[in-house]
Amino acid sequence: MRLYHRELGAASQPVVIMIHGLFGASTNWMGVAPKLAEHYRLILPDLRNHGRSPHDARMDYPAMAADLLELMDDLALESAALVGHSMGAKAAMWLALHEPGRVDRLMSVDMAPVAYDHDFGPLLDAMRSLDLTHLQSRRQADAHMARTFPDPALRQYLLQNLVKEARGWRWRVNLQAIETGLDAILGFPDAEGREYPGAAWFVYGTESSYVTPDRVPLIRRLFPLARLRPVSGAGHWLYNERPDAFVAIAKSFLS
Repeated sequence: MRLYHRELGAASQPVVIMIHGLFGASTNWMGVAPKLAEHYRLILPDLRNHGRSPHDARMDYPAMAADLLELMDDLALESAALVGHSMGAKAAMWLALHEPGRVDRLMSVDMAPVAYDHDFGPLLDAMRSLDLTHLQSRRQADAHMARTFPDPALRQYLLQNLVKEARGWRWRVNLQAIETGLDAILGFPDAEGREYPGAAWFVYGTESSYVTPDRVPLIRRLFPLARLRPVSGAGHWLYNERPDAFVAIAKSFLS
């Protein structure tokens, strides 16, 4: 699948591919990307079924990794550093484990290569129940979502996927494919016998529950050179919550 992508930075600089998470898009990185683009050529793709990229019924990590490889081939990139958040981090991990020669280094942002048991049912239900036919404004959509999700930051994150076109409102994300593939998205395929021999940093928020001590042994088994880097006071979306700290860590990692 040919992914839509944005580019920042000079073509002569080292290449970094930054991969967003579930219900996200390439625009999620724009709060930190300009500072990194001073030193790196950034490739910011929209993953399948997200943003401006095509929709497809398949939604799993082998498919997402294959899409990223196709993007690299189209851009004539022999290799690149990968920075992935959440679902995007798992896609980056899978690519590194299966095509280590194409990955210069790997940075996972608040994610481990394990299965999670989060319940996205209420979130999907709230998005599906929004009456797009009679929707008058984004403010009306926000009020609808607020009945289920009081956190305005979460609502803003989800509503970035709501777009108005000539024929009316629509969700850019493929809700059906995400719902069908949710077990695969929350999980991580068996990678027994594989390991990525390159530099791998696992950056996590100290207020998040995604990277915990019990998950470190598996991280180190699959990524023997793994280093854990906490971001104090940050949650799951640490690059938005602590952008300066994230940029500092990213620059240190990429250098």
